[in-house]
Amino acid sequence: MMQAEAILRACGLFSRVTEPSRSTLLNMSMIRHFSSGQVIFRQGEPCPGIFLVGTGLVRIFVLAPTGKQQTLHQVADGGTFAEVATIGQFDCPAFAEAVLDTECLLLPNQRFQRALQEDHALCLQLLGGLAGRVHHFLELLEDITLRDAAGRIARFMLKMADAGHDRVLLPGLKKDLANQLNLTSETFSRTLRRLIDAGIVTPGQGQELQIASREHLQQISDGLSPLF
Repeated sequence: MMQAEAILRACGLFSRVTEPSRSTLLNMSMIRHFSSGQVIFRQGEPCPGIFLVGTGLVRIFVLAPTGKQQTLHQVADGGTFAEVATIGQFDCPAFAEAVLDTECLLLPNQRFQRALQEDHALCLQLLGGLAGRVHHFLELLEDITLRDAAGRIARFMLKMADAGHDRVLLPGLKKDLANQLNLTSETFSRTLRRLIDAGIVTPGQGQELQIASREHLQQISDGLSPLF
């Protein structure tokens, strides 16, 4: 139970949930483990419930009839997925795949629905967390429609940077991150290389980057200082 409680407390969507609603969620919760590359659910399948990521990384993507994949977003520690399908009571609108070995807390669909019907306080507290999720997706839409490649990457890096350290650890594979930002892998790599060549960011080990000039990166994100 302590492990489940730690995952629930770290989850932004349920950050406003208080007792006794929190205990209700913990009593229904189940720990689930997924290996890297494992498909958690498929597009069109019945939704199993809300998943809260404790550790690891999960990629949410859709598959076109042509076979092309489009990454919608990647969910790391403290994030959730399948929440909209669970609350809206419809089938999974996308695929979910573990990018890394991942531990999740699952709130099963039927029991969660019963809790919503019986606990009005839980409903109101959950609305606040859902508002944050809507804001997040509006930001993603803004990035795709209003920012060029450099602006999207700059904004993403600023959001991912460790507070006070300017360290960025890119989640998952670069091709998936490029897809999430609606860029080709070539454009993502080329733009990142130009940021490095300009001295705005510096490479570290593996997926790690260091922001050398936060001010300049912020200007690129805002469209005030074009990179090229």
